[in-house]
Amino acid sequence: MAQKDKRDKKEKRITFFTRGSMDYIILTVVLIILACGLIMVLSASAPSSLSESGDSYKYFRKQAGAAGLGIVAMFVVSKIDYRIYKKFNWIIYIVVIVLLAITAYTPLGMEDKGAKRWLNLGFGNFQPSELAKTGFIIFFASLLADIKKSGNIKKFLKGFVLPMVFLAPIVVIVYKGQNHLSATLLIAAITCVQMFVAGVPLRHFIVAGVAGVIGFLSYKGIDGYLHPIDPAEAAQKESFREGRMKVWKDPFSDPTGKGWQIIQSLYAIASGSLFGLGFGESRQKYLYLPEPHNDFIFSVVAEETGFFGCVMVILLFAIFVWRGIIIAMKSSDTFGSLIAIGITVLIGLQTIVNIAVVTGTIPVTGMPLPFFSYGGTALVVNLATVGILLNISRSCKQK
Repeated sequence: MAQKDKRDKKEKRITFFTRGSMDYIILTVVLIILACGLIMVLSASAPSSLSESGDSYKYFRKQAGAAGLGIVAMFVVSKIDYRIYKKFNWIIYIVVIVLLAITAYTPLGMEDKGAKRWLNLGFGNFQPSELAKTGFIIFFASLLADIKKSGNIKKFLKGFVLPMVFLAPIVVIVYKGQNHLSATLLIAAITCVQMFVAGVPLRHFIVAGVAGVIGFLSYKGIDGYLHPIDPAEAAQKESFREGRMKVWKDPFSDPTGKGWQIIQSLYAIASGSLFGLGFGESRQKYLYLPEPHNDFIFSVVAEETGFFGCVMVILLFAIFVWRGIIIAMKSSDTFGSLIAIGITVLIGLQTIVNIAVVTGTIPVTGMPLPFFSYGGTALVVNLATVGILLNISRSCKQK
């Protein structure tokens, strides 16, 4: 009996701390990307940091501190059995929803540039939407795994409508409450990919998409009939939309206004040519490109390392996505597979959108470049999230 108790305790310890070899390719790639990101933050932030505070290393020190904390979190999380999160999936969902709501609808939320996305913790700011991305990946992975196990994943109401019901509050709070369209679209896109990978038929997405368009057009028509818009107001709104599209298509139509940031970004990319101007030699970061260490840091990467450096960065992210898909395919259970694919899409899609923005391929939106863009919350959470992916790789089936 005593021996049985010891065995049970040993099994419990093993289920909490996972043994086995992790995917060292992803680990190496992430550490290389992180090192490159820190170097670029140091270079890109120095002029603006000096101008704002008289200290060229202010942003770099904060980012390096977040990187150190994130690395510790990544290795700790990589040892914790990912299956444990399934037991707390509803707690994770509720906690994240509450954090988002507190940020958006209470005085505790900090407003900046018309958006309430941060909580002031006293020693620093915290952005709950970054934590929400990972939290919802875990929640929907658990929900979809349970639906698939019950055999209802192909049914429209249980396999498609039910996950959408849980997605709706997130969309409302993040989009309407925090005015964070890019995060809303990202979370929705990740959830849809997880649903598709879980086995939700493509026809359900098509039917829902068509119904959504019809419903939206009907609502606009009814609302327009019940609440007629003043012609002058309608013309102003149309002019605003046309202006945004015009600036996206031709930034030089408003070179000193809305087109300024993308123009400076394109100047930086063009200046980099094939091999770049050299580390620290970017000219656009000298108060021409607004906040070059944030969402537009890839422009500085292009200017200082050229086309060759950009290809290397993209290749590193491509390797991450490739290994993430491999881990998802080899995962020993549906829950782990859906978490892995969610994390892979999270990093991969943010990278694609960020690079598309700085090159003018799509309209400007606030999407950071993972492990590169300045931001302590995003960096720590992303590294911890990679730790979950590394843990899943420890228990992958050998194929």
